[in-house]
Amino acid sequence: MASLLLPLLLALATAATSATTGRLVPYDLLYADGVRAYLAREWTRAAELLQRSLHSYAGLREARSACCHACHDEVAFVRGPAAPWDAAFFDQVLQRADCLQHCLGRRLGGPPSAHRVSHAIRRDFEQREPYNYLQVAFFQLKKLDQAVSAAHTFFVANPQHLQMREDIEKYRRMSGVKSDSFRDLEATPLWEAYEAGVQHYNADEYLQAVARLEESLREALSALEECRALCEGPWEEEEEEEEKEEKEDMQPGLYEAIAAHYVQVLKCRQQCVLEIATKPGRISATEDFIPSHLDLLQFAYDQVGNQTLAAECAASYLLFYPMDEPMLEKMNQYRTELGEDTAVTARENIQHYVQRSLMEKKLIYYAVEHLGGTFNDPDLWTPDELIPENLKEQHREDQEKQKQDTLDVEEREKKGPLPFEGIIVTMDSRQMNGTQRVVFDRVLTESECRDLLRLTKAAGGTGDGYRGRRSPHTPHERFEGLTVLKAVQMAQNGDVDWKDAKLLLQASEKSRKIIESYFTPGKKLHFSFTHLVCRTAVEGEQESRMDLSHPVHADNCLLDPEGNECWREPPAYVYRDYSGILYLNDDFQGGGLFFTELDTVTVTAKVYPKCGRLVAFSSGKENPHGVWAVSRGRRCAVALWYTHSQEHAEQNQGSARGGAIPRSERWGKWNR
Repeated sequence: MASLLLPLLLALATAATSATTGRLVPYDLLYADGVRAYLAREWTRAAELLQRSLHSYAGLREARSACCHACHDEVAFVRGPAAPWDAAFFDQVLQRADCLQHCLGRRLGGPPSAHRVSHAIRRDFEQREPYNYLQVAFFQLKKLDQAVSAAHTFFVANPQHLQMREDIEKYRRMSGVKSDSFRDLEATPLWEAYEAGVQHYNADEYLQAVARLEESLREALSALEECRALCEGPWEEEEEEEEKEEKEDMQPGLYEAIAAHYVQVLKCRQQCVLEIATKPGRISATEDFIPSHLDLLQFAYDQVGNQTLAAECAASYLLFYPMDEPMLEKMNQYRTELGEDTAVTARENIQHYVQRSLMEKKLIYYAVEHLGGTFNDPDLWTPDELIPENLKEQHREDQEKQKQDTLDVEEREKKGPLPFEGIIVTMDSRQMNGTQRVVFDRVLTESECRDLLRLTKAAGGTGDGYRGRRSPHTPHERFEGLTVLKAVQMAQNGDVDWKDAKLLLQASEKSRKIIESYFTPGKKLHFSFTHLVCRTAVEGEQESRMDLSHPVHADNCLLDPEGNECWREPPAYVYRDYSGILYLNDDFQGGGLFFTELDTVTVTAKVYPKCGRLVAFSSGKENPHGVWAVSRGRRCAVALWYTHSQEHAEQNQGSARGGAIPRSERWGKWNR
């Protein structure tokens, strides 16, 4: 899907052009050269090339958007009296193609085909990966303000990135770093205006709310047009490689190929509303983004005494929800106040938006019904009568299948045999008074626990990335953490024993297989994050201590004890599905794990640490949990989180298992 333009970079796009020809250098080439320079520690060259790649990316998107609009206005459909429909249609298609080719050629300074890049590269730029490299390059060049801005820009779109979160905190503690350096270089006016408008609205400051919400609506509709223009890219094959090979001899004909590509473009355009309604760093879009603007505006205008504009916004809202009773009542009120002779009409741009969207939905649903495929309609307001009856039935069947997939926990637990001998189930969900909870023993031997504890001590002695610091959860404990990748890097440097680093890899993989086979047999679990963590009681600070080592929380949602709810949205790690804790020792006081109800107070189960004990549970609101205070000694365990989403699989695990592969340079950069 096309993503928003990079407005602050567009003015700098000329920096990505060739000095001799004025040609825009393809951003994937600049990016590849920049990464190579980064890996070679050529920091100045890396920073220059990575910046140029971002400028080229912005320039290419601006050119495509501008040419799309220019050629749409320039090429008119003219059908002669004797011309058959297909000749007239393809005449326009050829003219549009010619216009786009020449427009892009002029703007890019070369053939547009040179700027086609792989899906992986596009995804890197959509996820702001170049800034991940840039912040390290700038830091090495001692350009702190630029490093901070690059780090912040990456973190805004990737709030789940733990290493960058730590880097940001380190920057905040550094002297000489300006607070205004923490800025998003890709920020758009849309979200600043929208959030300010909602804030004014909630504070009953309706005059200010009107101004900012109108600005937000303008920006949203503008961003929508830019996104839609960028949907007219090349055909993107969605099938797996095996399916492609099977269909090599089944190429579609002219009209089938045109239909498939056009429907792909239409679906992309429909999804643009989700794109603009999703704040960077968030997983889910703001619901009913365009209609909600109109709803807020009609009330705000009414409060400031402008019934004319309030009525206009109400009429516009009713285009989306024509049977909304409260809004219909408001319309009747406005007509009475304004006089029956006063014409009240919806905004022209909203009329165009709704009519165009409905026309596209109709075409997509026709294609899905008659040509196959699927369509995830992004809008809640789509009229029910627009959806073909047989697709409504399919929708109901999909919902039933989803319910069936959510099997009874006890039944699922019975299905999964353990993949290793000697491991025993000490407590299951029933014994732990909950759902999707289990405790395994004998996952590690006493000798293996000692070796992993030795790894923590050796890592602590290096002073490299494993220095004890106050826990982020309590001032009464020191906190030490070691990732799998860092352990491998330290082994390569000779700081820790290779055997111990390898054991950490093996223990985490063994735990993954146990949890996968027990809870989700046949469904792959990927590592989300793995952390060898030790918590040490600070001597002299334990008397009258009332806090916890780790407050009660859930691993993929935000707990709301008062509302008895857990909200699955960022900054929670919403993609996490299962969690595990593999204990290494029990020679300390406190530090036990406990589960609660959603109120965070009612304890439902307790788990006491011991060597080789693995507690595993689903990461959602059914399993709020916390850790009691470590009041004496040092508690060590391997914390494990897993996801079914390959997209969110931990890069560190793959990098560590493959040795020192270049992609690992993206992670754990601070101590280079």
